Amino acid sequence: MAGAGPVGLTAALTLARGGVPVTVLEAGPGLAVESRASTFHPPTLEMLAGLAVLDELMARGLVARTFQYRDRSGGPIATLDMGTLAGETPYPFRVQCEQSKLTPILLGHLRRHGGEVVFGREVRSVRSHPDGVVATTAGGDAFTGDWLIGADGAHSAVRRALGIPFEGLTYPERFLVASTEEDVEDLLPDIEPINYVFDPEEWLVLLRTPDSWRVLLPTPPGTPDEAELARLPARLRAVADPGRDWRVAHASLYRVHQRVAARFRQGRTLLAGDAAHVNNPLGGLGMNSGIHDAVLLATALLTGRPPAARQGREAPRPAAPHRRREDRPSRREEPALPGGTVDEVAARRREVALTHVRPISHGNWERLRAADPAAHHEELRALAADPAATRAHLLRTCLISSLREPP
Repeated sequence: MAGAGPVGLTAALTLARGGVPVTVLEAGPGLAVESRASTFHPPTLEMLAGLAVLDELMARGLVARTFQYRDRSGGPIATLDMGTLAGETPYPFRVQCEQSKLTPILLGHLRRHGGEVVFGREVRSVRSHPDGVVATTAGGDAFTGDWLIGADGAHSAVRRALGIPFEGLTYPERFLVASTEEDVEDLLPDIEPINYVFDPEEWLVLLRTPDSWRVLLPTPPGTPDEAELARLPARLRAVADPGRDWRVAHASLYRVHQRVAARFRQGRTLLAGDAAHVNNPLGGLGMNSGIHDAVLLATALLTGRPPAARQGREAPRPAAPHRRREDRPSRREEPALPGGTVDEVAARRREVALTHVRPISHGNWERLRAADPAAHHEELRALAADPAATRAHLLRTCLISSLREPP
């Protein structure tokens, strides 16, 4: 395994729970502490429950049962209630929690199941042979295994070593994310934990996390980072003015890309998460779809191994997206995860990146920055007023349907 982020550690834990010896190679000196992704969707919560880590995550996070679309000047447009998914999932809500709080939980469980994480080891070359793969690190150490899962991020050294194209686009603006210690509910009393704010001049996103509020602002390309960070206080006061500058704990600027790898399997190596696909953060789909990659690819590896190779232990069955009782298979109480051979699962995960994640996240960006958003406002008001339409919308945007639809 390459990469000890939430995707790599989830894949490793899935394998370790199935009795497979796992070594995770992480380029950094320890687990990343940056906030990064912070939203967990219902099917991801189900998978984490199946791995016995959900209770610990929820103890550190907060539950968001609603989210809101707003107009920058006109206030709330529509509030969507996640409760409309109550018949579809045991977790009809999002959990807001920084990914840096999940990774230590996963690491602890992985070690208890016999998995190993080696820090300071960046994979530089990959060589497959019929029975396995050899990963060589920057320091010259060689690690041999049956399979390698590259979950080492958007700049994946594993993907580059394999020469797999990573095609797509780069968004024109940079994204500026600020974590603030302000009580934003006092500044904007009618907001929800998650808020998407329309404005053709300067759209934004406001997200509540357990420790702070996060504000995401689009930022022009080509200007110095220092200049953009210097004008952040004025931009925040334009969102809501407490009569002084906002208290900002941290702020960062980054470029945003929308790309999908040409293939998710090459020889004995698989790609997952940002190593396989990246998208803009609007909708919180990146980490969630990456965790889905991890569980589904690791489960395909487990089910393809002979029982003796699993040391006599059964492969785990992480919870799949729950179905209404009338939709469930009659032979057992809960459905299996979407399955198939490793090749089939890898191909399906690439299709999900192309046909679910990419159009949803890119569509969110297009709508928020539309020059004339009035038509979108009316669509959202109609959506929020119709529980059946809301449920259908959430099934897609929370990625539940991506795990149910046939390949």
